Amino acid sequence: MTLILNRSDVLALLRVEDVITAVEQAHIDLAHGRAALPAPASASLGDATFVAMTAASEPAGLATVKLLADLPGRQRSTVLAADTTTGECAAIIDGAVLTRFRTAAATAVATRALARPDARVLGLIGAGPLAEAHAHALSAVHPFSSVVLWGRTPSRSSELAARLQKDLGIKAEVVAGPREVTLASDVLCTLTPSKDPLVKGDWFLPGLHVNAVGAPPRPDHREIDTAGVARARVVVDSYATTMHESGEAVLAVAEGAVTEEHFRLELGDVLAGLEAGRQTHEQITLFNSVGVGLQDLATARLLIDEAVRRGLGTRVDLAA
Repeated sequence: MTLILNRSDVLALLRVEDVITAVEQAHIDLAHGRAALPAPASASLGDATFVAMTAASEPAGLATVKLLADLPGRQRSTVLAADTTTGECAAIIDGAVLTRFRTAAATAVATRALARPDARVLGLIGAGPLAEAHAHALSAVHPFSSVVLWGRTPSRSSELAARLQKDLGIKAEVVAGPREVTLASDVLCTLTPSKDPLVKGDWFLPGLHVNAVGAPPRPDHREIDTAGVARARVVVDSYATTMHESGEAVLAVAEGAVTEEHFRLELGDVLAGLEAGRQTHEQITLFNSVGVGLQDLATARLLIDEAVRRGLGTRVDLAA
Protein backbone atom coordinates (compact mmCIF):
# COMPACT_ATOMS: atom_id res chain seq x y z
CA MET A 1 0.00 0.00 0.00
CA THR A 2 1.18 3.50 -0.85
CA LEU A 3 0.81 6.27 1.71
CA ILE A 4 -0.57 9.58 0.40
CA LEU A 5 0.19 12.65 2.52
CA ASN A 6 -1.41 15.97 1.61
CA ARG A 7 -0.35 19.38 2.83
CA SER A 8 -2.52 19.23 5.97
CA ASP A 9 -1.06 15.82 6.87
CA VAL A 10 2.49 17.15 6.53
CA LEU A 11 1.73 20.14 8.75
CA ALA A 12 0.23 17.87 11.40
CA LEU A 13 3.15 15.44 11.39
CA LEU A 14 6.34 17.54 11.26
CA ARG A 15 8.30 19.06 14.14
CA VAL A 16 11.17 21.32 13.16
CA GLU A 17 13.47 19.85 15.83
CA ASP A 18 13.01 16.37 14.36
CA VAL A 19 13.68 17.60 10.83
CA ILE A 20 16.88 19.34 11.96
CA THR A 21 18.18 16.07 13.45
CA ALA A 22 17.22 14.06 10.36
CA VAL A 23 18.73 16.51 7.87
CA GLU A 24 21.98 16.70 9.83
CA GLN A 25 22.30 12.91 9.87
CA ALA A 26 21.52 12.72 6.14
CA HIS A 27 24.43 15.03 5.31
CA ILE A 28 26.74 13.00 7.55
CA ASP A 29 25.60 9.83 5.78
CA LEU A 30 26.41 11.47 2.45
CA ALA A 31 29.92 12.37 3.63
CA HIS A 32 30.53 8.76 4.67
CA GLY A 33 29.22 7.28 1.42
CA ARG A 34 26.01 5.84 2.85
CA ALA A 35 23.78 7.96 0.60
CA ALA A 36 23.70 8.91 -3.08
CA LEU A 37 22.93 12.41 -4.34
CA PRO A 38 23.34 13.04 -8.08
CA ALA A 39 22.98 16.48 -9.61
CA PRO A 40 19.34 17.12 -10.53
CA ALA A 41 18.04 16.72 -14.05
CA SER A 42 15.81 19.40 -15.55
CA ALA A 43 13.57 20.02 -18.53
CA SER A 44 12.45 23.44 -19.72
CA LEU A 45 9.32 24.42 -21.60
CA GLY A 46 9.17 28.14 -22.31
CA ASP A 47 9.35 29.97 -18.98
CA ALA A 48 8.74 26.81 -16.96
CA THR A 49 11.45 24.47 -15.68
CA PHE A 50 10.79 21.02 -14.22
CA VAL A 51 13.54 19.73 -11.93
CA ALA A 52 13.87 16.11 -10.81
CA MET A 53 15.75 15.94 -7.48
CA THR A 54 16.80 12.35 -6.77
CA ALA A 55 18.44 10.77 -3.73
CA ALA A 56 18.89 7.36 -2.11
CA SER A 57 19.88 6.42 1.43
CA GLU A 58 20.94 3.05 2.79
CA PRO A 59 20.20 3.92 6.45
CA ALA A 60 16.78 5.36 5.58
CA GLY A 61 15.87 2.53 3.25
CA LEU A 62 14.39 4.94 0.74
CA ALA A 63 15.02 6.33 -2.71
CA THR A 64 13.15 9.53 -3.52
CA VAL A 65 12.53 11.92 -6.34
CA LYS A 66 10.96 15.34 -5.94
CA LEU A 67 9.54 16.90 -9.07
CA LEU A 68 9.82 20.65 -8.70
CA ALA A 69 7.78 22.74 -11.13
CA ASP A 70 9.55 26.11 -11.24
CA LEU A 71 7.00 28.37 -12.91
CA PRO A 72 6.94 32.16 -13.30
CA GLY A 73 5.97 33.55 -9.90
CA ARG A 74 5.35 30.21 -8.19
CA GLN A 75 6.70 26.74 -7.45
CA ARG A 76 4.93 23.42 -6.87
CA SER A 77 6.49 20.11 -5.89
CA THR A 78 5.65 16.50 -5.11
CA VAL A 79 7.86 13.84 -3.51
CA LEU A 80 7.70 10.15 -4.45
CA ALA A 81 9.44 7.73 -2.06
CA ALA A 82 10.28 4.10 -2.93
CA ASP A 83 11.42 1.31 -0.64
CA THR A 84 15.01 0.42 -1.54
CA THR A 85 14.48 -3.28 -0.78
CA THR A 86 11.25 -3.95 -2.66
CA GLY A 87 11.16 -1.01 -5.07
CA GLU A 88 7.53 -0.41 -4.15
CA CYS A 89 6.18 3.13 -3.91
CA ALA A 90 6.10 3.81 -0.18
CA ALA A 91 4.62 7.30 -0.27
CA ILE A 92 3.54 10.26 -2.38
CA ILE A 93 3.85 13.52 -0.46
CA ASP A 94 2.90 17.12 -1.22
CA GLY A 95 6.18 19.01 -1.35
CA ALA A 96 5.36 22.57 -0.28
CA VAL A 97 5.49 22.33 3.51
CA LEU A 98 8.06 19.53 3.41
CA THR A 99 10.39 21.77 1.40
CA ARG A 100 9.90 24.74 3.73
CA PHE A 101 10.70 22.62 6.80
CA ARG A 102 13.75 20.87 5.35
CA THR A 103 15.15 24.11 3.92
CA ALA A 104 14.94 25.86 7.29
CA ALA A 105 16.32 22.77 8.99
CA ALA A 106 19.37 22.65 6.69
CA THR A 107 20.04 26.32 7.42
CA ALA A 108 19.78 25.65 11.14
CA VAL A 109 22.25 22.76 10.85
CA ALA A 110 24.69 24.92 8.90
CA THR A 111 24.31 27.84 11.33
CA ARG A 112 25.00 25.64 14.33
CA ALA A 113 28.15 24.39 12.60
CA LEU A 114 29.44 27.70 11.19
CA ALA A 115 28.21 30.69 13.20
CA ARG A 116 30.23 32.23 16.02
CA PRO A 117 29.17 30.91 19.45
CA ASP A 118 28.62 34.50 20.60
CA ALA A 119 26.37 35.45 17.64
CA ARG A 120 23.24 37.08 19.05
CA VAL A 121 21.46 39.03 16.28
CA LEU A 122 19.57 37.13 13.57
CA GLY A 123 18.92 39.02 10.36
CA LEU A 124 16.21 38.09 7.85
CA ILE A 125 15.95 39.54 4.35
CA GLY A 126 12.48 38.51 3.24
CA ALA A 127 9.27 38.38 5.25
CA GLY A 128 7.36 35.43 3.81
CA PRO A 129 6.67 31.93 5.18
CA LEU A 130 10.27 30.83 4.55
CA ALA A 131 11.58 33.68 6.71
CA GLU A 132 9.23 32.76 9.54
CA ALA A 133 10.23 29.11 9.31
CA HIS A 134 13.90 30.09 9.45
CA ALA A 135 13.47 32.24 12.54
CA HIS A 136 11.89 29.32 14.39
CA ALA A 137 14.39 26.72 13.15
CA LEU A 138 17.49 28.80 13.89
CA SER A 139 16.18 29.77 17.32
CA ALA A 140 15.92 26.06 18.09
CA VAL A 141 19.69 25.62 17.69
CA HIS A 142 21.17 28.97 18.77
CA PRO A 143 20.42 31.49 21.56
CA PHE A 144 19.60 34.67 19.63
CA SER A 145 18.68 37.77 21.63
CA SER A 146 17.03 39.74 18.80
CA VAL A 147 15.85 39.63 15.19
CA VAL A 148 16.13 42.36 12.57
CA LEU A 149 14.31 42.00 9.27
CA TRP A 150 13.28 43.65 6.03
CA GLY A 151 10.82 42.67 3.34
CA ARG A 152 9.50 44.35 0.23
CA THR A 153 6.01 44.74 1.73
CA PRO A 154 6.14 46.91 4.88
CA SER A 155 2.87 45.59 6.33
CA ARG A 156 3.96 41.98 5.98
CA SER A 157 7.32 42.79 7.55
CA SER A 158 5.68 44.45 10.55
CA GLU A 159 3.28 41.55 11.00
CA LEU A 160 6.14 39.05 10.91
CA ALA A 161 8.16 41.04 13.45
CA ALA A 162 5.19 41.11 15.82
CA ARG A 163 4.63 37.35 15.51
CA LEU A 164 8.30 36.53 16.05
CA GLN A 165 8.52 38.77 19.10
CA LYS A 166 5.51 36.99 20.57
CA ASP A 167 6.46 33.43 19.56
CA LEU A 168 10.20 33.57 20.28
CA GLY A 169 10.11 35.93 23.25
CA ILE A 170 12.89 38.14 21.89
CA LYS A 171 12.99 41.62 20.38
CA ALA A 172 12.13 41.73 16.67
CA GLU A 173 12.19 44.88 14.57
CA VAL A 174 11.87 46.02 10.97
CA VAL A 175 14.73 48.11 9.56
CA ALA A 176 15.07 50.25 6.46
CA GLY A 177 16.61 47.82 3.96
CA PRO A 178 18.99 44.94 3.20
CA ARG A 179 22.06 47.02 4.04
CA GLU A 180 20.74 47.82 7.51
CA VAL A 181 19.85 44.18 8.15
CA THR A 182 23.31 43.02 7.05
CA LEU A 183 25.21 45.53 9.16
CA ALA A 184 23.17 44.71 12.27
CA SER A 185 23.40 40.91 11.96
CA ASP A 186 25.68 38.26 13.38
CA VAL A 187 23.81 35.62 11.34
CA LEU A 188 22.17 36.75 8.10
CA CYS A 189 19.58 34.77 6.08
CA THR A 190 18.60 35.87 2.58
CA LEU A 191 15.16 34.45 1.81
CA THR A 192 13.89 36.08 -1.39
CA PRO A 193 13.46 34.86 -4.99
CA SER A 194 15.53 37.78 -6.26
CA LYS A 195 17.27 37.54 -9.61
CA ASP A 196 19.68 40.39 -8.88
CA PRO A 197 21.80 40.66 -5.72
CA LEU A 198 20.15 42.34 -2.75
CA VAL A 199 23.22 42.02 -0.51
CA LYS A 200 26.72 43.38 -1.15
CA GLY A 201 29.87 41.84 0.20
CA ASP A 202 31.14 45.32 1.08
CA TRP A 203 28.56 45.30 3.91
CA PHE A 204 29.94 42.13 5.55
CA LEU A 205 31.52 42.75 8.94
CA PRO A 206 34.16 40.38 10.39
CA GLY A 207 32.71 37.24 11.93
CA LEU A 208 29.43 37.32 10.01
CA HIS A 209 27.76 34.06 9.02
CA VAL A 210 25.51 34.24 5.93
CA ASN A 211 22.88 31.75 4.80
CA ALA A 212 22.05 32.33 1.11
CA VAL A 213 18.78 30.45 0.75
CA GLY A 214 16.04 32.11 -1.26
CA ALA A 215 17.17 32.27 -4.89
CA PRO A 216 15.40 29.65 -7.04
CA PRO A 217 17.42 26.87 -8.69
CA ARG A 218 18.45 28.93 -11.71
CA PRO A 219 22.06 29.77 -12.57
CA ASP A 220 21.16 33.41 -13.35
CA HIS A 221 19.52 34.16 -9.96
CA ARG A 222 21.41 35.24 -6.84
CA GLU A 223 20.87 37.23 -3.65
CA ILE A 224 24.55 37.80 -2.75
CA ASP A 225 26.90 39.67 -5.08
CA THR A 226 30.22 38.29 -6.27
CA ALA A 227 32.20 40.33 -3.74
CA GLY A 228 30.27 38.71 -0.90
CA VAL A 229 30.82 35.21 -2.24
CA ALA A 230 34.53 35.86 -2.78
CA ARG A 231 35.05 37.26 0.75
CA ALA A 232 33.55 34.25 2.49
CA ARG A 233 34.55 30.70 3.32
CA VAL A 234 31.75 28.99 1.41
CA VAL A 235 30.07 25.75 2.45
CA VAL A 236 27.54 24.11 0.10
CA ASP A 237 24.93 21.40 0.54
CA SER A 238 26.18 19.65 -2.62
CA TYR A 239 29.02 20.67 -4.93
CA ALA A 240 27.48 19.01 -7.99
CA THR A 241 24.11 20.66 -7.44
CA THR A 242 25.66 24.04 -6.64
CA MET A 243 27.66 24.19 -9.86
CA HIS A 244 24.59 23.09 -11.80
CA GLU A 245 22.01 25.56 -10.54
CA SER A 246 23.32 28.17 -8.07
CA GLY A 247 23.64 31.69 -9.43
CA GLU A 248 25.85 32.65 -6.48
CA ALA A 249 28.40 30.10 -7.67
CA VAL A 250 27.97 30.09 -11.44
CA LEU A 251 28.07 33.87 -11.83
CA ALA A 252 30.99 34.38 -9.42
CA VAL A 253 33.05 31.86 -11.41
CA ALA A 254 31.97 33.39 -14.73
CA GLU A 255 33.09 36.83 -13.51
CA GLY A 256 36.54 35.44 -12.65
CA ALA A 257 36.42 36.33 -8.97
CA VAL A 258 36.80 32.73 -7.78
CA THR A 259 37.26 29.25 -9.22
CA GLU A 260 35.03 26.22 -8.78
CA GLU A 261 37.32 25.12 -5.93
CA HIS A 262 35.77 27.92 -3.85
CA PHE A 263 32.60 25.78 -3.66
CA ARG A 264 34.10 22.34 -2.99
CA LEU A 265 33.49 22.28 0.78
CA GLU A 266 30.28 20.37 1.53
CA LEU A 267 28.23 20.65 4.70
CA GLY A 268 28.39 16.90 5.35
CA ASP A 269 32.18 16.97 5.46
CA VAL A 270 32.08 19.72 8.10
CA LEU A 271 29.43 17.90 10.16
CA ALA A 272 31.34 14.62 9.96
CA GLY A 273 34.55 16.30 11.14
CA LEU A 274 36.35 15.60 7.86
CA GLU A 275 36.90 19.30 7.10
CA ALA A 276 37.01 22.49 9.17
CA GLY A 277 34.09 24.89 9.07
CA ARG A 278 34.72 28.27 10.66
CA GLN A 279 38.46 28.63 11.14
CA THR A 280 38.68 31.93 13.07
CA HIS A 281 36.38 34.20 15.04
CA GLU A 282 36.78 36.98 12.46
CA GLN A 283 36.24 34.81 9.38
CA ILE A 284 33.16 35.39 7.22
CA THR A 285 31.33 32.14 6.47
CA LEU A 286 28.58 31.55 3.91
CA PHE A 287 26.26 28.55 3.55
CA ASN A 288 25.09 28.44 -0.05
CA SER A 289 21.83 26.51 0.25
CA VAL A 290 20.49 25.29 -3.05
CA GLY A 291 18.34 22.57 -1.50
CA VAL A 292 18.94 18.91 -2.32
CA GLY A 293 16.93 15.76 -2.71
CA LEU A 294 18.62 14.07 0.24
CA GLN A 295 17.00 16.62 2.56
CA ASP A 296 13.62 15.74 1.04
CA LEU A 297 14.38 12.06 1.60
CA ALA A 298 15.27 12.55 5.26
CA THR A 299 12.05 14.47 5.83
CA ALA A 300 9.99 11.91 3.90
CA ARG A 301 11.36 9.13 6.15
CA LEU A 302 10.23 11.09 9.21
CA LEU A 303 6.79 11.68 7.72
CA ILE A 304 6.23 8.07 6.74
CA ASP A 305 7.24 6.73 10.15
CA GLU A 306 5.16 9.28 12.05
CA ALA A 307 2.11 8.81 9.81
CA VAL A 308 2.22 5.06 10.39
CA ARG A 309 2.58 5.56 14.13
CA ARG A 310 -0.36 7.99 14.29
CA GLY A 311 -2.55 6.41 11.64
CA LEU A 312 -2.65 9.52 9.44
CA GLY A 313 -2.71 9.87 5.68
CA THR A 314 -4.52 7.96 2.96
CA ARG A 315 -3.48 4.50 1.80
CA VAL A 316 -3.92 3.44 -1.83
CA ASP A 317 -3.04 0.22 -3.63
CA LEU A 318 -1.39 1.52 -6.79
CA ALA A 319 -1.11 -2.00 -8.19
CA ALA A 320 -4.85 -2.71 -7.89
